[in-house]
Amino acid sequence: MEWVNAIVQGILLGGLFALFATGLSLAFGVMRFVNLAHGDLAILSAFLAVSFASTLDVNPFVTMALVVPIMAAGGYVLQRFGFNWSIGADPLPSILVTFGLAVVIQNALLEQYSADSQGLDVGSFETRSIEFTDDIAVGWFPVLILGVAVVVLVGLQLFLSFTRMGRAFRATSDNPSTARLMGINDRNIYAVVMAIAFATVAVAGLFLGIRQTFGPTDGPAQLIFAFEAVVIGGLGSLWGTLLGGIILGVAQTVGNQVDVEYNVLSGPLFGHLIFLVVLAVRPSGLLGRRQG
Repeated sequence: MEWVNAIVQGILLGGLFALFATGLSLAFGVMRFVNLAHGDLAILSAFLAVSFASTLDVNPFVTMALVVPIMAAGGYVLQRFGFNWSIGADPLPSILVTFGLAVVIQNALLEQYSADSQGLDVGSFETRSIEFTDDIAVGWFPVLILGVAVVVLVGLQLFLSFTRMGRAFRATSDNPSTARLMGINDRNIYAVVMAIAFATVAVAGLFLGIRQTFGPTDGPAQLIFAFEAVVIGGLGSLWGTLLGGIILGVAQTVGNQVDVEYNVLSGPLFGHLIFLVVLAVRPSGLLGRRQG
């Protein structure tokens, strides 16, 4: 039953990884934009929640109503007036500019909050759980995270499939030049995409801050998990993002179980190995489109 519990906990953990990966997958799928600051943006969101919760004396969940719109607006402005110039066939400019942004965010957080770890306290809700057996218990908070991840992904899929803006997203992703000829303002589309990406990573950052402590330099680790979930599921595939996050989460919790019993493999390392196997066997990801 311990192994069953490990799988269940891994599926729930996969919801957090999927949230982290959603914005990364969306930006790459529409713009072919590689955002190396993605993880640092999540940590920035968590620190903003810390500041708002302390200043306003409210529950961290309430701060989401402030942090998410602020991050979305920041994403729109950055893309419209900064990142757009770096988009092109060569991915190097976007890599360099977002790497620079990541460095700036980390140093700004260190200057403002110091290197001390922080956390977001939501009271007893964080530890409440449903016990099915002596070995299997499901926490309400991980269930909430997974539920939010599914709702976000379903909402984005419906948005892309049935709205005029969503069709413009897909047209711009398929062929930006043709989309411009049809009157679509691709620069504005890119800015809206980045706003959504920043909003989703803000939600993920808040949940991360509630789930565990965090520091100013924790962003790169979150970027790696998000990147692995995107690649495992398939670049540009929203459902692949959810699948990739769940697979990565299960790999980590099962790896932790193996490490506890046999002392041979850590959870994160097991997840990295699964990522490498998928990358070697199916580079396009499990639900990604094969090239050629």
